[in-house]
Amino acid sequence: MKIQNIYSTAGNPVANQFVITDGTRRVFQSYGSIICINDNGEITLDVNFWDYSKTTGKYRNLFLCETKKDTERKIKNGIYKLANLNG
Repeated sequence: MKIQNIYSTAGNPVANQFVITDGTRRVFQSYGSIICINDNGEITLDVNFWDYSKTTGKYRNLFLCETKKDTERKIKNGIYKLANLNG
């Protein structure tokens, strides 16, 4: 298992924003909350925190390499799952 700060678009590590890698599973954690899990291409977002704040959204977008509108469309179309990842 490897834990790293997420990096800004300027290439700097961002405090309190982490990517946890364990094999093919990558987890995005903002502060103490898991926001998103990419398990070998299958995306699950936390139902309560995936869109918690502007900062969380900014780094979620970087993690997923897409915009919020893309994420919302994929949730609506069932491509991404929502689950309680922090319960």
